[in-house]
Amino acid sequence: MSTPTEKLVSEGVSIWLDDLSRERITSGNLTELISTRNVSGVTTNPTIFQGAIGGGGHAYDEQITALARAGASVDEAIFAATTDDVRDAADIFRPVFDATDGIDGRVSIEVSPDLAHDTEATIAQAKELAATVARPNVHIKIPATKAGLPAITAVLAEGISVNVTLIFSLERYAEVIEAFLAGIEQAQVNGHDISTIHSVASFFVSRVDSEVDKRLVAIGTDEALGLKSLAGVANARLAYELFEKEFATDRAKALTDAGAHVQRPLWASTGVKDPSLPDTLYVTELVAPGTVNTMPEKTLEATFDHGQVAGDTVTGTYEAAHKVFADLAAVGVDFDDVTQVLEDEGVDKFIASWHDLQATVKTALEGAVEAAR
Repeated sequence: MSTPTEKLVSEGVSIWLDDLSRERITSGNLTELISTRNVSGVTTNPTIFQGAIGGGGHAYDEQITALARAGASVDEAIFAATTDDVRDAADIFRPVFDATDGIDGRVSIEVSPDLAHDTEATIAQAKELAATVARPNVHIKIPATKAGLPAITAVLAEGISVNVTLIFSLERYAEVIEAFLAGIEQAQVNGHDISTIHSVASFFVSRVDSEVDKRLVAIGTDEALGLKSLAGVANARLAYELFEKEFATDRAKALTDAGAHVQRPLWASTGVKDPSLPDTLYVTELVAPGTVNTMPEKTLEATFDHGQVAGDTVTGTYEAAHKVFADLAAVGVDFDDVTQVLEDEGVDKFIASWHDLQATVKTALEGAVEAAR
């Protein structure tokens, strides 16, 4: 009998863990998840590192003490700790990377969220992160803000693999695909081996339902309430429709014929926030070939335990998904406003986590200096 995670993989879905900590690395937990849960990659973000470093454990104490003695600044200490974790995780995933010809075995690290609206600074830090981690299976995460789009193109053009994050709308996703194609074209002109450049486009799911459902409850009609918890999956399914369309164009085919890889859709924010919903909803309803689902551990374990994987649940659903959005508009939900609010909130939440992380590391550095006196 295949496990649900094995079934997901057989349907063409790559399972990535949306979490990383030094304890996961040193305890053998990450290696275990690869062998028992079919995990083939890891994504990180500022909130994850805040939880890892500020979580009350002692895994980072020795390094923080050494950094304090060396006179490292707060940001230098964060950079050192997080790039070390990502490098070590990348080494753990290297056999997966080799076995899948670079498709999987990927570990993502994000540029500072403080740079979300600064194109040039994002490009500079993305290059610095890639050079510091210095592993072929690293993905540099760049948010799909207006300032992030040209940075995505520029970083890909340098031959660096990119995870594009914080995508909520189809309109922005179309711009992300354009940025990706332009970046691969420029990389080709720059003489890079484009077969070694990979990218995923992280399309957020549960946060869409949270925001839309809040508005539907405020509207309060039977028609509105009947649309609850439909928008997140429908939005992602329409993203896959757009993915199929855009990568079937002559322009995209010219690149793939030359050795390029498509930019895979990645389903992010897949932990269910509404306890009345099935806890595997954003996994089992988004099964499609050539996708990635990055899951918090709770969702991964729920999927492994009781996920009902019944083949492709995306292809062929597009007409029904379009109807969801027609119905949402009919009851008064402004989805353009929803996605703009979500993008702004997404950036703000990561900035807040980043500042919390800075405060945690500042306290740790000061404590280490004090203890050395």
